[in-house]
Amino acid sequence: MTDPTRYREFKMPDVGEGLTEAEILSWHVKPGDTVTDGQTVCEVETAKAAVELPIPYDGVVHELRFAEGTTVDVGQVIITVDVAPGTAEEQPQTAQPAAAEPSAPVEEEAAPKGRQPVLVGYGVAESSTKRRPRKTPGGAGGGPAGGSPAAAAVQRELNGHGGAVAAPATPATGSRPLAKPPVRKLAKDLGIDLATVVPTGPDGIVTREDVHAAAAAPVAAPEPVAVPSAVPAPVSAPTPVAVPVVAGARETRVPIKGVRKATAAAMVGSAFTAPHVTEFVTVDVTRTMRLVEELKGDKAMAGLRVNPLLLIAKALLVAIRRNPEVNASWDEAAQEIVVKHYVNLGIAAATPRGLIVPNIKDAHAQTLPELAGSLAELVATAREGKTTPAAMQGGTVTITNVGVFGVDTGTPILNPGESAILAVGAIKLQPWVHKGKVKPRQVTTLALSFDHRLVDGELGSKVLADTAAVLEQPKRLFTWS
Repeated sequence: MTDPTRYREFKMPDVGEGLTEAEILSWHVKPGDTVTDGQTVCEVETAKAAVELPIPYDGVVHELRFAEGTTVDVGQVIITVDVAPGTAEEQPQTAQPAAAEPSAPVEEEAAPKGRQPVLVGYGVAESSTKRRPRKTPGGAGGGPAGGSPAAAAVQRELNGHGGAVAAPATPATGSRPLAKPPVRKLAKDLGIDLATVVPTGPDGIVTREDVHAAAAAPVAAPEPVAVPSAVPAPVSAPTPVAVPVVAGARETRVPIKGVRKATAAAMVGSAFTAPHVTEFVTVDVTRTMRLVEELKGDKAMAGLRVNPLLLIAKALLVAIRRNPEVNASWDEAAQEIVVKHYVNLGIAAATPRGLIVPNIKDAHAQTLPELAGSLAELVATAREGKTTPAAMQGGTVTITNVGVFGVDTGTPILNPGESAILAVGAIKLQPWVHKGKVKPRQVTTLALSFDHRLVDGELGSKVLADTAAVLEQPKRLFTWS
């Protein structure tokens, strides 16, 4: 008879955030494989993102309860592991994943004391992460090329960091360093001993940035997916979800699930809950485009991706600082307006799985280099399909860049729970009256949608006008800060 104490059940974790199920996208192990604590065993897709699922103990895979493509409720057992292989029992099963219950009894065991099985990107308690200030080579002497007044003001911004950064927590001596499986793999690939890395993540967790810093290697910022260009050019759109086509068929039905299902529900809820108002402004951004080129040569921005989206994001943050009431949410239950004293800046990203809106936590407190690094990291993670549900929670204001597709502007729908969303159109060379003469200038159109319960016309107009004014005269980024 099989000893039930040999086997451990691993259930679909309770990911929180109101999610109750997840689809198994792919298994990374099969029955008979040896697994270790923290090893990724499968990838699942919730209604918000695709995430990796690590196993919380060592052993040999005994059974996979569900096949790939199956939607599993939170709390259901998805895999059993033999934690005492080699005893006088039958060998692990080699059958393919199936939804049937195993014939052998399996003991249900709580997670080890002090840990809780969670999806990658989650913790057992919420905590805020503070980004390590980026070291700027060249000190205060380096400045943007060109020596313009705006560039000189930029240097003051590059060299300054607002607020103190809390000292990172470190694991107790002799304990295993805390890190997510992808970070452990990165450390292994780079030959870095995690025990020697100083963690800066919440609760003493080692992050990717910590590993890269330990390796003393420059990190190249990935190309953003949504950046308006100075001159319209063909842009490759994200790979669409594969749709099976049957020869001769007049229609194809695609199941609505995962991220697309959640997005559809959220957009309907937002459109029919918050009274939307959208205002537009067309602005000359020639000086902003020049500043982008100057910043590319600045030593403090070395290794970072500098693009118009970076300065647009900074301009919006300045406008919010000048009009803080716009950064709020509506609490229907309490009948209160909740004004946020922080800005979690959402960036809408089109991915093969659908539209997602991860956000940069505490973007208001980041300097230009820090914001550039955050944007690059956000985009790279979204491209890889590794954005966690936690990264998409708590946003306050969003930017959506439709200009990357050559579109002039749009009327964006608010991300649920947020007060405003800024749509950025394509930046094009157009005839423009400048200093009394018609000249070719780089022009774009901005559209700001806002919740009219929270934001009246005057406040919405001020935010949009201030954002446009900063992009027209980028030196205001610093004189208005």
